[in-house]
Parts: sequence; structure tokens; C-alpha cells
Amino acid sequence: MSESKLASFEYYRTENGVLYCCPCEDALPHIHDVDLVVTSPPYDNLRTYQGYKFDFYKTAMLIRRSIADGGVIVWVVGDETKNGSESGTSFRQALFFKSIGLNLHDTMIYSKDPMPLTHNRYEQASEYMFVLSKGAPKTFNPLLSHCSRAGQRLTGTRRHNLNDREPVHGLGAKTKSKKYRVNIWHYSPGFNKSTLDTIAFNHPAIFPEALAQDHIISWSNKGDTVLDPMCGSGTTLKMAERLGRKWIGIEISEEYCEIAKQRIIKETRQLRLFN
Repeated sequence: MSESKLASFEYYRTENGVLYCCPCEDALPHIHDVDLVVTSPPYDNLRTYQGYKFDFYKTAMLIRRSIADGGVIVWVVGDETKNGSESGTSFRQALFFKSIGLNLHDTMIYSKDPMPLTHNRYEQASEYMFVLSKGAPKTFNPLLSHCSRAGQRLTGTRRHNLNDREPVHGLGAKTKSKKYRVNIWHYSPGFNKSTLDTIAFNHPAIFPEALAQDHIISWSNKGDTVLDPMCGSGTTLKMAERLGRKWIGIEISEEYCEIAKQRIIKETRQLRLFN
């Protein structure tokens, strides 16, 4: 397919990015040097997505080709439970990425408020966020959290991790006021929680804007290119626009492309108003 054919898939564009309406395997061969991928693909049969499906193995190979050396993929997935057993799809996908030469840099947890169910196991309240990289990640901007013992000098058995402490003269060490966040991130999804964009809830499975924002900050810098090859309602694109990144979105459904477009238009208007 020629570059002109790729251009024919263009649905919407801003100064920072472009949204394509087509199957991701049609666009990905022509996309290169991506710094960060943040996406939550359809998995198992938990959502219908208007009947659209994707070829995971082909898509994974194409995404690997599209990212730059040192680039990162954040792959947000879960598993269907059927006949009392989880599918394990998430793990098989992570291991396939490893088999094609990517590093499994971190297995993170997206913790969320559980949906009450009646069954013989604990309530499900998490999805996986596999952080994969092409070589060592070239960017890491760690998010910080407050240290509960900030300013205290701890000695003996009351020891903290080295990144929590700073050396001082005399005995012990003084605890820093901030430390790296742990790799379990909690968000409360749902109406007016994941986003205030009412139109976004016409998509069956949006993830929180804060989740996309936190990963974009962590694994990219301003001016870097962020890709979501199955962008759905456009959450990743919207947050990339807000954070001053270049972005590329691919979505097979024209209905979902329109949702993403309207969200980005609203975001760019707000950015112009406050800048």
C-alpha cells in the first residue's frame, strides 16, 4: 500500500497528530519511530466492539516494527473467565511479545473498584498493564508519592529502600519527602470518573484518562510520538494532545473515530483557552 493510500484513511488531524480510520494492520506498516504505545486492545469476548476483532499476532509484529529503539509499549489487558477458568490470554500475549525480541520491562497492575458478582472466588478488581520495551527504555520520568515518614531518621531494623533515603551526617538516614510510586496503580473507572466527556461512554470499554496520562508522562517526553493502534474513544490521543506529545491513532470503527475526534476538538479548544 502506498503512502497516498495511507493518507486516504486520514479521518482527523491537529498540529500534533493524526487519526486514521482503518484496520490497524493496514496503517502500521507505514508508521515508524514511535516512542510510546499506550493501548487496551479487545481481549477475549468481554466486549463486542460492534463485532470487530483483530489478529493479535500480526498486530504485535507490526507494533514491534513501528516503535523506535528504546521505545515502550503499554499493553492493558485482562482475561475472560469461562467454565470456572481464566483464559490466560494476557500472559500468552506478554510472552509472545518477549518471543519476538521485546523486553517485559514491568508487569504492572491496574487496580479498580470491583463489580459485585456472585461466584466462588474473590471479586475481580484488576487488569494487567504490561510494560514492554525495545531494548532498555530510553525514557523514564518516575511518578512520585508521599513518604509517610518524611524527615525521620531511621536506623536499626526500621530501614527503607535506598530510593526513600538520603544520607545525612551522623547516625541513620533522613527519609525523603517523596518516593517512586509502586507498580500497582488505582483508578476509579465509570461515568464521570474515567472522563468528564459524556460522549466517550458511547464506547463500551474506555479506560481512565489518568491511566493514559500517567503512562505518557512516565515513558515519553514532550515532542515524542505516542501511538494507540486501537484507539477506541481516543483517550490516549486526547491525553497526548494535552501533554504536548505528537500522536497517531488508528481505529477501525468510524463511529468510534468520530467520538475520538470530538473529544480531541474539545481538548484543543480548552488548551487554546487556557494557554
